[in-house]
Amino acid sequence: MKHFIMDTYDVVVVGAGHAGCEAALAAARMGMRTLILSINLEAIAMMACNPSIGGTGKGHLVREIDALGGEMGINIDKTFIQSKMLNTSKGPAVHSLRAQADKNRYHSEMKRTLERQENLDVKQGEAVELMAGNGTVTGVILKTGAAYLAKAVIIATGTFLRGKIFIGEWSFESGPNGLSPAVELSSSLEANGLKLRRFKTGTPARVEGKSLDYSKMIEQPGDEKIVPFSFMNDHLECDQVSCWLSYTNDRTHEVISQNFSRSALFGGKIEGVGPRYCPSIEDKLKRFADKERHQLFIEPEGLDTDEKYVQGMSSSLPEDVQKAFYETIEGLEHVKIVRPAYAIEYDCIDPLELQMTLEHRNIKGLYCAGQFNGSSGYEEAAAQGLIAGVNAALRIKGKEPFILDRSEAYIGVLIDDLITKGTNEPYRIMTSRAEYRLILRQDNAASRLTEKGYGIGLVSEERYRKYMGTKQAVEKELARMANVTVTPAGSSAFMEKYGSSQLQNRISLAELLKRPEISYAVLAEIDPERPRLSDHEIAQIEVQIKYEGYIAKQLQQVEKFKKLENKRLSADFDYSAIGGLRIEAMQKLNRFKPVSVGQASRISGVSPADINVLLVFLEKERRKG
Repeated sequence: MKHFIMDTYDVVVVGAGHAGCEAALAAARMGMRTLILSINLEAIAMMACNPSIGGTGKGHLVREIDALGGEMGINIDKTFIQSKMLNTSKGPAVHSLRAQADKNRYHSEMKRTLERQENLDVKQGEAVELMAGNGTVTGVILKTGAAYLAKAVIIATGTFLRGKIFIGEWSFESGPNGLSPAVELSSSLEANGLKLRRFKTGTPARVEGKSLDYSKMIEQPGDEKIVPFSFMNDHLECDQVSCWLSYTNDRTHEVISQNFSRSALFGGKIEGVGPRYCPSIEDKLKRFADKERHQLFIEPEGLDTDEKYVQGMSSSLPEDVQKAFYETIEGLEHVKIVRPAYAIEYDCIDPLELQMTLEHRNIKGLYCAGQFNGSSGYEEAAAQGLIAGVNAALRIKGKEPFILDRSEAYIGVLIDDLITKGTNEPYRIMTSRAEYRLILRQDNAASRLTEKGYGIGLVSEERYRKYMGTKQAVEKELARMANVTVTPAGSSAFMEKYGSSQLQNRISLAELLKRPEISYAVLAEIDPERPRLSDHEIAQIEVQIKYEGYIAKQLQQVEKFKKLENKRLSADFDYSAIGGLRIEAMQKLNRFKPVSVGQASRISGVSPADINVLLVFLEKERRKG
């Protein structure tokens, strides 16, 4: 198209949702002159769906983003209105922090952070054309004809690409939350060889808070003790607001069932694939027909609005049906819908086209992140955005890429799953996806990743010094507890008080802490010399001591994993030259060009027998060399 050159940047980020914000901030903080484009500046870090950050598995991602020098954890700590630690009845590997956000403040604080960031320009504009030649990206062109040249472009378009909203029998082109869709960029991406497909997601209605009867619902307060998301915050205070729990019933299900034919989901209007782990209420009734009721949560959208989010009630039914089934629920008998629920369909890429750096396999300098990669969720998007921004900066600097493997971070699990296994539905992170989750806990994200973030130049000196202080304090206390002992006589009353069996011999404080009924806090009664530590440091000490044996076992598993990951494979290798490989495995390996034997073993269609053949071949080649 006809265009004119407006400016030249190192990195241009297309889209300013959760992926785009982290990508732009990472690139700018690593010294790249960066431009972030948003189709509407009100869409910056917009919470188009649930007004919360974190949750099971997702909380781990936020902590990892924070440990690497990202912004999401800092921003939610500024803007949360309720905080809750989930899964506390289970082991520490699955503890996950979740915070309700004031969604307008979350947006405005992130926007302010972008605006104040050195090396970063923020601009409202719709990218309609990707500029590329000879397999290398060169920039983007906006709808106005303004062109911005760049050494790297990051696509983080969320659900805007050819966005289409469905509410019952009605459908119309739209981005999320009534914003304009991006209708032209898809054609340009396809012209450059990207293969697009349609995914779908949805959101429940927002309702008027004063129309609800909270006396009929169950209050869900936040935790008394607030745990920060960001390592940079030791303590947070907030006058927390409550959420409220209610349930559907037979009458609710009857109204919905009688109107299945009016659902866009069941009427054949939607071609995109939706998220299996976050189904609409009509889909729940189809899939779980024997379930008598489904829970829903009333969640505040912010302190300066009366809008409430009806968690668990996503729908593509028409608005009159939505109102009818809401009114059958206790506490919602007189509900007023402010914004109806809807489903939204959008274009995204097959992530199998990407490398571990999130750079496209066939177009140098083109990176992709977030829902454009087939994932779902703010946290998954932000994690990918950070990795894309980091790797775009490193590529421009001529440095080695930054890749996290499955044993190092949930971010590694997320990206490896997407680019190696692919996904046939919007991908959502879960703790069950991480085979090494006992060592990938949210409480140790800083110790796992801060030094890595510092090494690539993203973690600040302030954060690094704080981390090193914590690391030294934990190591010193672990050593002290291993050497300080207690005697049977000196601990008799203490053991009886906490229902623990009496000691027969002198043991260390560390050994005593391994007992389930004994916590670090109560040990203060027989350990007057203990140092003053932060809550974070105490949590690290407790987990490392109580789960020492399990952690050691998992570390052995990681060593086996690393052996296959360290067996590198050339991107130029022709697998058809290996006799003994099955045809499907040979075709898949030639298509995906895995970087290691470990990655090859996770490709669908490559069996353990094929990996053995590959290992034998590599050993023969090694001996020849």
